[in-house]
Amino acid sequence: MADLREEDLPLPPGRKQDAGPATPRPGALGNVHLLCTRRELMHIMPKLLGALAVATALTLPVLAQTTIVAPTGTTTGTYMDYMKTVYDRGTGSELLQVPLATFDKEFELTPMAAESWSQSEDGLTWTFKLREGLVWSDGEPLTAEDYVFALQRAATSGYDFAWYWDFAGGIKGWKEVTEGTADVSGLGLTAVDDLTIEVVTNAPKPYLPSVTSLWYPVPKHVVDELGDDWALDVDSIVSSGPFSIESWEKSNNSVVFTRSETYAGPWPAQVDRLELDPTLAAPEVGLPAFLAGDADYSFLNTGQVPVATARFPDGIRQNAVFATSYISYDLEAEPFNDVNVRRAFYYAVDREELTSTVLKDIAIPAGSILPPGYPGYNPDVVAQAVFDPDRAKQFLADAGYPNGEGFPEIEIWIREEGGYNGAIIPAMAQYLQAEFKEVLGVTMNIRSLPGADWMDGLRNRGNNIFIAPYEYDYLDPSNFYGIFYNGGRHNYFIPEYDALVAEADSESDWDTRYGLYAQAEQIMIDQGLIVPLVHPITTAVISDQLGGEASTPNSLGFTPLDRLGHYFFTHLTK
Repeated sequence: MADLREEDLPLPPGRKQDAGPATPRPGALGNVHLLCTRRELMHIMPKLLGALAVATALTLPVLAQTTIVAPTGTTTGTYMDYMKTVYDRGTGSELLQVPLATFDKEFELTPMAAESWSQSEDGLTWTFKLREGLVWSDGEPLTAEDYVFALQRAATSGYDFAWYWDFAGGIKGWKEVTEGTADVSGLGLTAVDDLTIEVVTNAPKPYLPSVTSLWYPVPKHVVDELGDDWALDVDSIVSSGPFSIESWEKSNNSVVFTRSETYAGPWPAQVDRLELDPTLAAPEVGLPAFLAGDADYSFLNTGQVPVATARFPDGIRQNAVFATSYISYDLEAEPFNDVNVRRAFYYAVDREELTSTVLKDIAIPAGSILPPGYPGYNPDVVAQAVFDPDRAKQFLADAGYPNGEGFPEIEIWIREEGGYNGAIIPAMAQYLQAEFKEVLGVTMNIRSLPGADWMDGLRNRGNNIFIAPYEYDYLDPSNFYGIFYNGGRHNYFIPEYDALVAEADSESDWDTRYGLYAQAEQIMIDQGLIVPLVHPITTAVISDQLGGEASTPNSLGFTPLDRLGHYFFTHLTK
């Protein structure tokens, strides 16, 4: 380090430069002679220490930033705002904000922005208390109003995930407001003060805190100035969560996040930079990138599993995902407006063969909308989903299409996917294409669409048959049954089904709820509302440079990886 000379030091106010050398006082620091009183020393020290810090920084090596490259997300996205759009959002937009609560790798609900919550005696009112000291990345306080505003805006702006807050949230007035028959002031949402949110529901919702895992704030002070455009440009995006945004390549929806310098809540980021690259999400692209050192983990398809296991035995991670892929229909469009046609398709799928060949090691058979181990899973329901070609052909004949004669050519729509769905759905669609031709004599083409276009087609009946993947949002059977309730995700309106699900939803006794949901799913089977296909099992390989709690299996032996994004990306080290 270069020596500092006395004449280089700043003088205290009122002190004149000495004309010549002075006798050093005792207590010299290196070559710096302190020619001042105690009071003068107090004035000089901050600047002296600053000079020393600069000199030290110039001579010490700069510590390398830790960067994780993750193959996640979809290649299209418009707004970096989960509360504006779920199906067309910027990659990782949820990681920029802090939900009221979320799940850890044991699927335990963990308070995040909310430090506590309570339910009224009648079960209709929930009160959430926010943590003190949370701020937006621009320094503005994060308040209850930002959360209330997020849902008020969602209810009045055509939010593509609005059904979730109607059924799962059951917020008072939600349906009326979203349909335009009531003013937004009628919503059961109130910011009592800066740190208190009150939610009123139509019926008791004992699981509402779990629902809030998808309730993110929106910066009202920024939206008031810029409108929805706040979430279009990196320079105007503010965050409340563990990461801030550095860059966003919209051509492929890849992003670079950095550790937030303003986040004061639970689960701060442990790495400096996080690169989320959807182009690496398909295993065919992700594994070569992993092998080249360009990605820190990769999902694996069936053919890759044995090779990766042999080469990286300590790096293999598996997860039984609480998710289901199923066939759904437009119930009003021919030929699927006939229940016999729908039931023919239900019995024409050999799930055992599908998951032991084409989807070996990456999926298991699905006989229910609920995955194994999920609350409410019913083996009696599952047992009915058998491969029965003769029965399938008879149902199709009863519909007027013996051996498929006269059946119109159809086109099944699938969603462009990354991650585990990227390995499962295209291959499964091709398997079903061949099987429906062999068993039913039906010609089925396949069309792959970007997520937003696929979802628009599903919601607005742009096609008559879809492969629909769905992963849980909160741990309660109402989550899965809710996607078919009173319109829901599929524009299904089945009065007897809706009545049973509504009754189960507000029932406090678990055994009674379990029975009601089983009755509701029996209606789904009898009316052929869906064809359960598979439940995903993800297999991934991770770098030996990754550490932290998120890189190790949970108590069941599974590693959820980015399926629990908030936990995973804040509990990784490198």
